[in-house]
Amino acid sequence: MSNTATAIYSKGVKLAYLLAVINASVIGVSFLIVKLTLDYANPFDTLTFRFAAAFMILSIPVAFRLVKLKYRGKPLLKLLLLATMYPVGYFTLQVFGLNHASSVEGGIINAFTPVITMVLASAFLKEAITRTQKLSTLLSVFGVVFIFIMKGSSLDFSNLSGILLLLLAGLTFAAYSVLARSISRHFSPIEIAYFMVAVGFATALVISLIKHGSRGTLGDLVSPLASGTFLSLILFLGIVQLGTALMGSYILSQIEASKMAVFMNLSTVVSIAAGASILGESFTWFHLVGSVLIIAGVIGTNVVVRPRIGQRER
Repeated sequence: MSNTATAIYSKGVKLAYLLAVINASVIGVSFLIVKLTLDYANPFDTLTFRFAAAFMILSIPVAFRLVKLKYRGKPLLKLLLLATMYPVGYFTLQVFGLNHASSVEGGIINAFTPVITMVLASAFLKEAITRTQKLSTLLSVFGVVFIFIMKGSSLDFSNLSGILLLLLAGLTFAAYSVLARSISRHFSPIEIAYFMVAVGFATALVISLIKHGSRGTLGDLVSPLASGTFLSLILFLGIVQLGTALMGSYILSQIEASKMAVFMNLSTVVSIAAGASILGESFTWFHLVGSVLIIAGVIGTNVVVRPRIGQRER
């Protein structure tokens, strides 16, 4: 690889890591906004409006040809499979899983997604994962679980159906991360993001219309739109949805799926900090300890330690 190519690659990787931190931070803050929208609409309708906002925002530069999309001659079936995994599959499984399990259980199970991603990335992408990276990922997972356990939370296996759906959601996101890493060779980040948002919006809208139509509650679907506050919150979440889709696509085009996935747990730290500073939620010693463990795990997973000459880390 030439010096110029190496420099470009280095800049791309550095930008990917910066975006990974920003992406986790945005997701962490968005949890608070989602809580506020639930005062106006149910979770699935909120998801429909989020995708609608993201799709309309990105469609503006596409319509004015400020952004060019080229799908002809490319593996669209793979891209459709990707969109089916995330956002469609992931959010659908998560929503229905949380109908049968608590949000706390969802948080605990979601923390194990980086471990699943690491296993799949090693098996299908042949990513070389060192012992340090494995231990660091587990450290990050333990940090999340530690916080929930110290809050007096645990898994209730009487909610087995919900737990299984949430596990499937984590598996689906892990599979998405692996496929996105592979498919990024054929599509640009904006092409992937636009297709994902469009499929997500179409699917969520159809499900919402069928659900409300069968119950005769179509008025409940559109009534939240009369609130200016709700529209502002949805616009923000639409921007977040679009931004995270773009950043996620770019990140996975630059760094390994196993390294990117562990940043998901960093959003827990941001969510705790935002909740304490904005909503006045409690921040205790175990929040601090768990957050330190998460951050240490993220750093350990992504910092490459070169072994000494004559030694090799396994």
